[in-house]
Amino acid sequence: MRDLRTGDADANQIRMRRSTFTGVFLLVEGSSDKFFYECFVDKLICQISVISGKPSSKERVIAVLDILEKSNFLGVLGIVDADFDRLESLSYNSPNLLLTDTHDLETMLINSPALDKVLREFGSEDKINKFGMKVRTALVEAGISIGYLRWISQRDQLNLTFNGIKYSKFINEQNLQIDEINLIKEVKNKSQALSLDNDTIQQQIAALKSGNHDCWQVCCGHDLVEILSLGLRKAIGTMKSSDIEPDSLERSLRLAYETAYFRQTQLCSDIYKWESKNVPFQVLFSWGGDGDRSSES
Repeated sequence: MRDLRTGDADANQIRMRRSTFTGVFLLVEGSSDKFFYECFVDKLICQISVISGKPSSKERVIAVLDILEKSNFLGVLGIVDADFDRLESLSYNSPNLLLTDTHDLETMLINSPALDKVLREFGSEDKINKFGMKVRTALVEAGISIGYLRWISQRDQLNLTFNGIKYSKFINEQNLQIDEINLIKEVKNKSQALSLDNDTIQQQIAALKSGNHDCWQVCCGHDLVEILSLGLRKAIGTMKSSDIEPDSLERSLRLAYETAYFRQTQLCSDIYKWESKNVPFQVLFSWGGDGDRSSES
């Protein structure tokens, strides 16, 4: 029943916590987001709250934030995945809502040196050298078709199901190339949407590809991690599937992601700007020796 509510229960819980905590309440979409931000957030002055529910965790974060703002609740900040918002030129009115630099947190991880560290740990240097292209490039080239299909599903309200699809049915484990028709078939089968025409959908994907969009806004991080998991078994590694499950790989990427990488992101800069406009509330550690972070913004 909790998921059927509008977010009032979550907002009320945060209001009650204000009596014992005077710092920032940071609202995020899920537990993996919480694990990521905990590395950079000063827990003495900022508490992270996972807001999950229907219709989506992102929408629920936005709803809870809106409820608190309308009651003039100070010191609350929400961070959500950008998803396709930038591609659709979608903006939000709230000054207390920030977006990830790329499609989601996982793409931020893969678009950073954290991927290189994970490849050194789990990949085969010999296979990677012989692979023929940069691994990051191969992941994006395969993942962008899935990203466009996700976008088409959202844009056209097809309600296609991507959870539980088997990537090995449309990703070649030897070279990480994608078979778009097999991708469409797999998603259609999973979604029980067999009436959709394969060629029509492929043409829609091709039309979007001609738009020259930022691949890091199109690709979904979960897809890239799944493809990476396949690649580390054959194309760029010799790992057992049980040793490189996607959830484990995501944890490894988070662990490999250093503070220095985060400090170079637009999201980090946006958090600093939010802090400067919401004194005395602060979110992040003071990494500088003198605690002065003004140069970072």
